[in-house]
Amino acid sequence: MEFPLNLSFKIVALAPQIQVTDRNGNSVCYVRQKILKLKESVEVFTDKSKSQRIAKIKADRIIDFSARYWFRDANDNIFGSIKRLGMRSLWKSHYEVTDESENPLFTIREANPWVKVVDSILGEVPIVGALTGYMLNPTYHISRTGTDDVVVKIRKVPAFWEGKFEIQEISDIDEQEELRLTMATLMMVLLERRRG
Repeated sequence: MEFPLNLSFKIVALAPQIQVTDRNGNSVCYVRQKILKLKESVEVFTDKSKSQRIAKIKADRIIDFSARYWFRDANDNIFGSIKRLGMRSLWKSHYEVTDESENPLFTIREANPWVKVVDSILGEVPIVGALTGYMLNPTYHISRTGTDDVVVKIRKVPAFWEGKFEIQEISDIDEQEELRLTMATLMMVLLERRRG
């Protein structure tokens, strides 16, 4: 993958869909979240044609604040997961990324929780609420578990009526880590998409 990666999606779509492109504009993947499912289910394809599935992300339980979302490859083998750390995420979004055996590998943390607070307040104000997606743009840092060294940075890009995020690689990660972190970022964006 050629970093930075760009994620874009329509905010008011019935079934959330994300297009991911690399810095040259080439398609990296296309994501479609299934609607009307008790357990969240997301399919990741190579492109919009949906002819080849790369992975599937499925929740381990019916809608829950602390659900774990498993990453499965095209052969249905688990290769990792992401879990929102419930109580820790009330003030500042906090996720844990693990391998297939639930060994913690990375943490994703919101850089500035005040963006969430201001967004919540201003989002309720008529007219001003429509502008928060352009003015308030959260940033998330991915670091290896047990360290504060940021390996990937996810930044919301100002946009009206759509969500746009940029994923920047800060330090080297291998191909397997790239895949896990891409799946983790996609699921985190789907969970956090209504903000900012």
